[in-house]
Amino acid sequence: MELDGVAVAPNNHKVIFENDYVRVLETTIAAGETTPLHTHLRPTLLYVLSGSHFIRRDENGETMRDTRAEPDAVQPKVLFVDSTPKHTIENTDNHDLVVIGVELKNIQIN
Repeated sequence: MELDGVAVAPNNHKVIFENDYVRVLETTIAAGETTPLHTHLRPTLLYVLSGSHFIRRDENGETMRDTRAEPDAVQPKVLFVDSTPKHTIENTDNHDLVVIGVELKNIQIN
């Protein structure tokens, strides 16, 4: 957990609620900003408040996803991810990317 988003990117990840079952994060990546390398290792339900184009890169700087290369793709408003390995996010758009994430604690995904 040494690369937990809240620990290494506190300017981008704010805990807005936490108990024994969930941790709720508000993630904000300003236009033109790139987050530090971090992870999200828990299964997470994401709700996109404000979307933007972004580039997700792995720990070696290799592109994992570049939404600019998907001009017809529509970012879902709600999505579920098992986990996100080491990555950075570069907001390549002219408005902020804001996402609420509900991380599930002590849950095994098979």
